[in-house]
Amino acid sequence: MCQEVGHAVQLALSRRGLLKAGAGASVAALSLMLGGAPVTAAAAPAAVDDAAAGFDTRLILLGTAGGPAWFPGSSRHGIASALQVRELTYMIDCGDGAARQLAHALMRASPGAHPFQLLEPLRALFFTHLHSDHVVDYNNLLLQGWTAGIGRRQPLDVLGPGPRGELPPTFQVPGRPRAQPDVVFPDAPTPGTVQMTDGIFRAFATDINDRVRDYLWPDVRTLVNVRDIALPPIAGFVSPNQTPAPTMEPFPVWSDANVRVSATLVEHAPVFPSFAFRFDSEQGSVVFSGDTGPCQNLVRLARNADVLVHEVIDAAWVDALFPPPLDATTEALKHHLLSAHTSIEDAGRIAEQAGARTLVLSHVIPHNVGDDRLRGASRHYSGRLVPGHDLAAIGIGRRRAA
Repeated sequence: MCQEVGHAVQLALSRRGLLKAGAGASVAALSLMLGGAPVTAAAAPAAVDDAAAGFDTRLILLGTAGGPAWFPGSSRHGIASALQVRELTYMIDCGDGAARQLAHALMRASPGAHPFQLLEPLRALFFTHLHSDHVVDYNNLLLQGWTAGIGRRQPLDVLGPGPRGELPPTFQVPGRPRAQPDVVFPDAPTPGTVQMTDGIFRAFATDINDRVRDYLWPDVRTLVNVRDIALPPIAGFVSPNQTPAPTMEPFPVWSDANVRVSATLVEHAPVFPSFAFRFDSEQGSVVFSGDTGPCQNLVRLARNADVLVHEVIDAAWVDALFPPPLDATTEALKHHLLSAHTSIEDAGRIAEQAGARTLVLSHVIPHNVGDDRLRGASRHYSGRLVPGHDLAAIGIGRRRAA
């Protein structure tokens, strides 16, 4: 439900209840909506953290913003992460500005790299789900990366959800029936990762044909190997609308000489499939929650992980977004928003249940929540807590031998 963030702000701004509270109260409420709560604004570091430079395995937070909205007082880029293992890089999600952030991170790791070789270390890209805030920079990664070395050593593997299989239900409020909206592209209304990629190539066919025919560039389609992640048989699964995240065990999705990647379904209804991923290497394990409410599937996936990167929403901001009295519509939307994401406190509880040694908070909603509020996760978590910021890096395992 990351799309609900923008919808929620629009609805809250138009509510008569906000205006009824009077001008002073309205301004105060609006400040809370945009600021998350009366807290200090988040400030991102300017460059990749040097403290992690001595590790063969590093987690880099390329972008830490959740949802499609932009907020004042924040410079967070869209959600994306990179895991560097030895000489290769693995990317998770590709939100707003992620391609440029990846380039910055790789420039820092290899300052002498030629611009045409910069993205050669990128081995694979994994999408947790296909909400726009997780994929919106994918076209930039493909088309700007075309001359930056993407897929040059071997095709870039791209893995993500397959087609949903059926349209999500129309959001309804009891007693207020809503007409069914027109379906966008009814011939393919819920495309998966393969179809999304084909759509990008089709949209940019003018550019691609020009570059191939006149610039002698290789066909960009040959530089990527895209596939939809196939789900295993799951006991209790009925349909995407009825059981979007049934109880299940993690299953393998990909591996190479450096990492083994496994996945599970998580609670981000009505999105389906919505994945969390676990990367296991010789140096340790890193889990990416994707977008989810509190979910026992994720607890199983993250059991004893070295690092859990978990999404987070500030419940105080949601309360400010929907001040009382709530009508049926705003009450339902508020519940919808909170159930599809994880509060600061619950993120700590999930990490504690899983036994994760480090909890990194990312996909932050709203983007300008201060670290003082994010540290509230430690009330329910006994491990190391890291409020995430763009281009922050964490070393995993042992330091590289001198």
